[in-house]
Amino acid sequence: MIKFSVLCVLCVLMMLSCSQRNVAPEGLSLASGKVERVEDFNSKFIPARNVDVWLPEEYSDTRQYAVLYMHDGQMLFDSTTTWNKQDWGVDETMAKLIETGEIRETIVVGIWNTEFRHSEYFPQEPFENLPETYQDSLLSSGGENGASSLFKREVYSDNYLRFLVEELKPFIDSTYSTHPGMENTFVAGSSMGGLISMYAICEYPDVFSGAACLSTHWVGIFDTLNNPIPLLFSDYLEKHLPDPGNHKIYFDYGTETLDALYEPYQIMADSIMTKGGYNASNWKTLKFDGEDHSERAWNKRLDIPLEFLLGKK
Repeated sequence: MIKFSVLCVLCVLMMLSCSQRNVAPEGLSLASGKVERVEDFNSKFIPARNVDVWLPEEYSDTRQYAVLYMHDGQMLFDSTTTWNKQDWGVDETMAKLIETGEIRETIVVGIWNTEFRHSEYFPQEPFENLPETYQDSLLSSGGENGASSLFKREVYSDNYLRFLVEELKPFIDSTYSTHPGMENTFVAGSSMGGLISMYAICEYPDVFSGAACLSTHWVGIFDTLNNPIPLLFSDYLEKHLPDPGNHKIYFDYGTETLDALYEPYQIMADSIMTKGGYNASNWKTLKFDGEDHSERAWNKRLDIPLEFLLGKK
């Protein structure tokens, strides 16, 4: 009877352990490491969505890992599962850089986007500083090439960041063996994901020590004519730029498709970085001639921001 009771307890403990971490999702093909998916991560701040956690080869609870939070999580690992058959190749690039010792051991948390992506990724404080009539026009206007409205609902990126900081990060730090401090916590994304990464490190400088903003969508929408948004983003960055003494920020842009719009606004941001005390040791902006606005382009240069933010030196 005692042996049976002990066995029952062990079985319950094993079931609880398994429920904390989901197995690798079916159909996901990785070059290295493994992904554990938390399906429909529930939140009191934002709609539920999947969260993918990439663990490097030989992940062990006996070691501690830095954490990189990445937006558009369904686009990070396997092109066979994405809508455009492109992906960032995060597993390949991370594995290579960890294996060669270029970066510290790190896990990647991929936060899936939803139909409300624009409303979640558009920095809320700058949006609320727009004239009310302009806000209303954005919320009711169409998207690119006559598509339905970019903003499926009101902008609520403050709540998106609260989900990230108050709900997701505590879950990750309690479920996995992480270095939970600011100096080992990073955020990254592209396009609108670049904007929300910039916003995240400015809003929570005590949580994130580094942000990678690839092809940052400084225009906010798809029109530059009489567009007040870039100036408001610049004003926000100037007022909220985190301390250069313990933060790193990476920007880049290409010259084709949507990226062709970004250079003048990135130059404005670069001026703010210089005035804010940033230099080559803690800030990098790169221009990639001929590169467009796509996962394929970000895949090709992902090693650069990863080494910059996660390097051991």
